[in-house]
Amino acid sequence: MLLSVVLTAFVSPLFVWLTVFVGLNMLQSAFTGFCPAAMVFRKLGIKPGCAF
Repeated sequence: MLLSVVLTAFVSPLFVWLTVFVGLNMLQSAFTGFCPAAMVFRKLGIKPGCAF
């Protein structure tokens, strides 16, 4: 989330859409418990923690 805000501020204002997408994904994950990013990280071999 912070990286997308920094990209928006210093690289291009169009990165605001990445910030919006990440924020909406975090909100959806908080209510449903389903996080697509967690599935991607798991497939990349990152060890799951308490969040997923």
